[in-house]
Amino acid sequence: MPAFKNIAKNFIQFVLFLGVGVGILYFVFRKQQAAYQAQCALDTANGIEVEHTDLLDKVIYDFSNANFYWIGLVVLLFVISNFSRAARWKMLLKPMGYRPRYINLLFSIFIGYIANLGLPRLGELIRATSLAKVEKVPVEKVVGTIVVDRIVDMISFVLVFAIAMIFESDTLFNYLAEKGSLPGKALLGNPIFWLVGASVLGLVVYLFKNRQKFSHNIIYKKVSNIVKGLVEGVKTISQLDNIPGFLFHSLVIWVMYYLMTYLCFNAFEPTSHLGPQAGLLVFVFASLGMIIPSPGGMGTYHAMVVAGLSLYGIGEGDSFSFANIIFFAIQLFGIAILGLLSWILMPIYNRNYVPKHQTELSKNN
Repeated sequence: MPAFKNIAKNFIQFVLFLGVGVGILYFVFRKQQAAYQAQCALDTANGIEVEHTDLLDKVIYDFSNANFYWIGLVVLLFVISNFSRAARWKMLLKPMGYRPRYINLLFSIFIGYIANLGLPRLGELIRATSLAKVEKVPVEKVVGTIVVDRIVDMISFVLVFAIAMIFESDTLFNYLAEKGSLPGKALLGNPIFWLVGASVLGLVVYLFKNRQKFSHNIIYKKVSNIVKGLVEGVKTISQLDNIPGFLFHSLVIWVMYYLMTYLCFNAFEPTSHLGPQAGLLVFVFASLGMIIPSPGGMGTYHAMVVAGLSLYGIGEGDSFSFANIIFFAIQLFGIAILGLLSWILMPIYNRNYVPKHQTELSKNN
């Protein structure tokens, strides 16, 4: 019965999050469909011939006529980024005395990606358990290294965001000013915002000062364990014996991510004229879309890419087509195929594999 309950729970979560992703994508599609058909009607009234008046037909047409040389290059960059992610992960495991096979790290990463298509953030757990199983590493230790991996990614994203603001802040703020008052200014000028912020800060301080009093509370224990895990994970960075190499692979990962967006502009004629600075800001928008929990960024990614491209005057129909071109290129060719291959090949490749640390333990005993 417990096993059945877990399966049922996972299935319900899968359906729920998939439904959220499909719902967001449908909402974005309907919004873009209405705007696109309104533009088509206006063009027709002005004597401009419109080949596709339905947005879905346009997306299918645009995808089939995209430049697959550039799409192939984008998929290659995605693979390269994960070679560096695997190398960086190996560095995090080394201080704990584990030296997993490099190919197993890659297999686990791709299996994690395909799991995320079903349930957001499930991929992190699947990634950890896949590696732990074949490399005979305690899963909690693997999870700790993945926490560090994600913290470094978040820091990297903040740096990329800061760089984008340095180069393209005028584009962003001019656009927002044209659309109306800046939401950031309205938020900062709202006393409720500061009241809520002060209340949250006060609660954190109170809980910290009275932590012994709440030490037996279940919720407090869970939050405390999460915080301790994060702190311990961050500390492992100081144990790295190749910090320059770690930073190099972190740089490669995010440069590849940026190039995937920028170079994909060339795959679609309406975006082919956009430059590297536009690529940077659209990449930031797209990254925000992936952070929001939906299966593989479905819907949220599309909405943010459309918003980013609108800063540069790209029509909503063309923006939606571009979002689908890059999204499905990576999800289909980069994640689905490689994820399935990894899932099939990993147990075959490790059929008779005995990790080095297991051999050393046997010798010592």
